[in-house]
Amino acid sequence: MTLLALSVGSNLEREKHIRFALDALHSLLGKLDISPVYETRALGFDGPDFYNLAVVAHTSLRLDSLLEKLHRIEHDAGRVRNGKGFKSRILDIDILLFGDANLREEGRNIPRDEIDHAAYVLKPLAEVLPDMRHPVSGQRFKILWANFHGDPLALKRIEFDLRSFNGA
Repeated sequence: MTLLALSVGSNLEREKHIRFALDALHSLLGKLDISPVYETRALGFDGPDFYNLAVVAHTSLRLDSLLEKLHRIEHDAGRVRNGKGFKSRILDIDILLFGDANLREEGRNIPRDEIDHAAYVLKPLAEVLPDMRHPVSGQRFKILWANFHGDPLALKRIEFDLRSFNGA
């Protein structure tokens, strides 16, 4: 089984789409460890604020199969993939970590670059995997967060009932 860390975000009907994603991820992966949910402003474009969180699970799926299934979850939520760039998202699920794999030289953004420079990715990840080491830098995520130089005040923790997704 491979440890999997995901970033989940939405800025359109946020609560509905985050719940949809967590239900679908629970069906796909089983037990989920979920960070608190944070609200962050849209970056790089004018749009509604995002809800962001990190989800950790274990999977026996191969990476390509996993990506296909994650894209299916996004599609089932109503996301239409039409180009790149910063824009509103019904649902965005990104693989942050796939075990300790460093697949950047293979042209894959794993571990995800945003871990190093985006508070909305690093803070939730550091909360759910504080002692895990970044596959490239070797630093623990809690240390990366403690030394983060971005704007941590851009994050606002949201009360979001996650008990049903954490096996409670």
